[in-house]
Formats: sequence, structure tokens, C-alpha cells
Amino acid sequence: METLQLPRPLANQILAHAQGSPDAEICGLLGGQHNVAQNCYPIDNCAADPTRRYQMDPKKQIAAMRQMRETGEALVAIYHSHPSAPAVPSDIDIREADYLDAVYLVISLSTEGVLQMSAFTIANGAASPLPLELL
Repeated sequence: METLQLPRPLANQILAHAQGSPDAEICGLLGGQHNVAQNCYPIDNCAADPTRRYQMDPKKQIAAMRQMRETGEALVAIYHSHPSAPAVPSDIDIREADYLDAVYLVISLSTEGVLQMSAFTIANGAASPLPLELL
């Protein structure tokens, strides 16, 4: 994948989700076709310490994946926020990246008045930036 294409309404939905939980990481999935996100599936963060990491609720993640399959979508991206860190994958994010074909979208709330959103691929223990195009 060379670029993640994200429609503005989905970007706004993800940013609103992150702003609604400024002290804890939010997470979810983006379904779509090829490199174009079409639908957002917010999933509850059930991590023991949601202020510093995310862990998707397994039942809700399975339900979202099932819904994507039923509508002919593929998993395009996995998103989560960093309430007080930059919009780059953390060491934990990189270690726990299980979906090597998916893009990882990170939202940062750490800059005052500005929300940052960045896309990455993660493979072989390293994160590589990926262009993000808002449609």
C-alpha cells in the first residue's frame, strides 16, 4: 500500500472519538477496499492501563471483523490515540502489531490546539511512515 486514503467524515469521526476520551487511548478498525477506508468501527479499549496503551475488546473486534466480511470490506487500518505522546507507534505498539497487511493510524492529542494523525506500516519490528490522503 502506497497511501492510506481517508474520507474527511471518517477522519472527523476518529478525531471526535479521540477528543471525547482525552485521558485514555481510543481504538478501532477501518474497513474498506484496497487503500481506501470506507467505514469506521470504534472498539472499546479494555487495556489494564488505557492511559498508556490500547487493547481492543476481543468480542467487539470479532464482531467488527464479521461485519466487514459480511459487507465485502477488508481491514484497511487499525487506529488508536496517544493522549500525551506523538502520533507515532510506541515500542509496545510495534511489538504488538499483529496485522502486517493493515495500516496503523495513530492520533495524538499531545499538541495544544492541534490534533495530529499519522499512518504507518509495521513489519519486522519497525514502523515506516505512510502518506495519508484526506478525501
